[in-house]
Amino acid sequence: MQKQPKKILAAVEDLFFTAKITDAARRAGLSVEFVKDEKDLMDKAMDRKPTLIIFDLNFSAMRPLELIAKLKASVEMKSISLIAYLSHVQGELKQKAHETGCDMVLAKSALSLNLPQILKRHADLS
Repeated sequence: MQKQPKKILAAVEDLFFTAKITDAARRAGLSVEFVKDEKDLMDKAMDRKPTLIIFDLNFSAMRPLELIAKLKASVEMKSISLIAYLSHVQGELKQKAHETGCDMVLAKSALSLNLPQILKRHADLS
């Protein structure tokens, strides 16, 4: 019986990062789903139990800080790893994301550079 790939969710609207995440996830053996609104993200996080959720902190339609707080407050979902990215000049937003419970907050350039290793590490988690 073939093992199902681990799942990740991504709250991302930028087409460059959508393609980058899709490619890196495929290479790491992960299944990725992109979500476009809060209800979709919360429903899929609860239903699919992803190993990781990636947030674009500038995706204003999603209100990422509120979603991060909701996910970390939920007993069923607080163990999901949360990674967010933003522009390197947004130091205050980065601090708020960490305070809200985001596990890792990276500049876009750092995420772009390190995404294959980050996803490989999440694919290897038991």
